[in-house]
Amino acid sequence: MENIIDRFLRYVSVDTQSNEESESQPSTAKQLDLLKMLCKELQDMGVEASLDEWGYVMGKIPSNAGDGIPAIGFIAHVDTAPDASGKDVKPQIVKDYDGGEIPLPGAPGLSLKPSEFPELLNYKGQDIITTDGTTLLGADDKAGVAEIMNAVQHIMTHPEFKHGPICIGFTPDEEIGRGVVKFDVGKFGADFAYTMDGGEIGELEFENFNAASARIHIQGRNVHPGYAKDKMKNAILIAMELNSLLPVQQRPEFTSGYEGFNHIIAIKGSVEEAEITYIIRDHDRCKFEQKKAFVQKCADFINEKYGEGTATAAIKDQYYNMREQILPHMDIVEKAMKAMELAGIKPKVQPIRGGTDGANLSFKGLPCPNIFAGGLNFHGRLEYLPIRSMEKASEVILNIISLFA
Repeated sequence: MENIIDRFLRYVSVDTQSNEESESQPSTAKQLDLLKMLCKELQDMGVEASLDEWGYVMGKIPSNAGDGIPAIGFIAHVDTAPDASGKDVKPQIVKDYDGGEIPLPGAPGLSLKPSEFPELLNYKGQDIITTDGTTLLGADDKAGVAEIMNAVQHIMTHPEFKHGPICIGFTPDEEIGRGVVKFDVGKFGADFAYTMDGGEIGELEFENFNAASARIHIQGRNVHPGYAKDKMKNAILIAMELNSLLPVQQRPEFTSGYEGFNHIIAIKGSVEEAEITYIIRDHDRCKFEQKKAFVQKCADFINEKYGEGTATAAIKDQYYNMREQILPHMDIVEKAMKAMELAGIKPKVQPIRGGTDGANLSFKGLPCPNIFAGGLNFHGRLEYLPIRSMEKASEVILNIISLFA
């Protein structure tokens, strides 16, 4: 049998970065390399599993504890974020972490420092997997994938372990907000599910941001700078002016908890034309709508000042807060809390300052709270994963199954 560490290291060796500019699904063909691998691994363990045309792996394990037990789903995504490279990942395992800095060998001078990331000290004495400093690690969400597969391996090799129907799902493109757009909830067959896609150990989430993207195109007018007086419209400067209209205190670096934000994630262009890209987030639906309306108001102001057609805003909703869909099914949250306590973990129920496939699945009729996968500092070269957290997450999966059996 394969241990969870070797399984995780094998999965992160596969480059599965998604691409928000692509219109295909999956957005990158390389995600299929891992999805095909997972489908075969499930089949080799004796699980009925398939991979469909959209890149969804679905597996089913029938009940061995009689009828009338709800079907429980466990879901994780295989793609890694476009924010940093996921190619040629070279993890290092830091044994018995001593509480000091952790140098990242592929990037001289770069290290994980407790002074900058005090959460590191919570894992003193534990083994930690980090990057080498040149790529992200991929714990988001290959830790979740490994945890689910490790639990499946236990179930299939221990027939005495009693369980109801279990549904397994692996998805592409979660990091670009398209992870379950074509996910067939009916085919999946679960009554409810859990995404194994949270952060540090103990996290349990059933609230997330309402989310939208905003792309604003600025049309300028380029004239020879020597003769530009009263003629030139510099799209770069106009884009900067539009950004200055948004409230500074609503930037992510100044917000926490339930506070939403407007986050500029890209700006590019020339004097002739420019484009700004934002993500808009808020837990409160009313405040979310207000934020979107204010971005549009800023574009309208630019058009009034510089002429109609100068700023064109395309604002698109991405996902909504799953809280309203989970509240009628709080027993599944309570069971997850109990499963953590049985594993010796104190649950940390908190809102997600981000999104998850579980949000869109909940609105598709599959209530789906989110459980920790164990990693920290996602989406960048400073990502790391305490091994014990990954092992405990897999234990929590088995505990949840037992509590419903």
